[in-house]
Amino acid sequence: MNLTFLVFLGSARNSSPPYPARLGLRVAKACAARLEASGAGVELVDPLEYEFTPVFKPHFAYARGEAPAALDHLAGRIASADGYVMVSPEYNHSMSPTLAHLLNHFGSSLFAFKPSAIVTYSAGQWGGARAAVGMRTFLSELGCLPVSAMIHIPKAQEVLEEDGSCRAGQDAEAWTGYFGRTLGQLEWWAAAARDGRAARDPQAQSPAFRRRVSERDAPASG
Repeated sequence: MNLTFLVFLGSARNSSPPYPARLGLRVAKACAARLEASGAGVELVDPLEYEFTPVFKPHFAYARGEAPAALDHLAGRIASADGYVMVSPEYNHSMSPTLAHLLNHFGSSLFAFKPSAIVTYSAGQWGGARAAVGMRTFLSELGCLPVSAMIHIPKAQEVLEEDGSCRAGQDAEAWTGYFGRTLGQLEWWAAAARDGRAARDPQAQSPAFRRRVSERDAPASG
């Protein structure tokens, strides 16, 4: 059975400047193409496809059957995926607020015991690398531990076409290898984690934190 991955696009901006608009979409497509080439099933999660209520209410806070249909559907996709690719620009040396907001709607039990990959980009020279520092902590808390290798793409508009392929004049083989190091780690860990979950239920050893903070509190002293 092939592995399945969700590629989360971490930007809802659809206008310029900066130029070009939706730069992250071509980065997400490049990641999806690399995973699909190895036989994996891939779905893109675009925050523009979701409308959230003005008052923040995460999926796990709804009574069963009362969550908005789109939110409920995405929760199911997260739970069934074997791993995740998180694509983010850099905002004030941090990850995209759009990506954080989207992911915060779901409890860690949906992501737990699966790997993730960090992919950042920019229109300038740094490739969003500073955002990746905080993303490691965020994703670890979410339960989908990030693999050690990361992808950073400076001046992504000069590297990738709109469809995610390398632009003319770029060393396509070198970029394929660069993406492959991180996404290859992701695939290896996703397969290992899937086999591990099948052999032994991780929730039996480490029950999920679902609704109450007290579920993971230290015992009361005295």
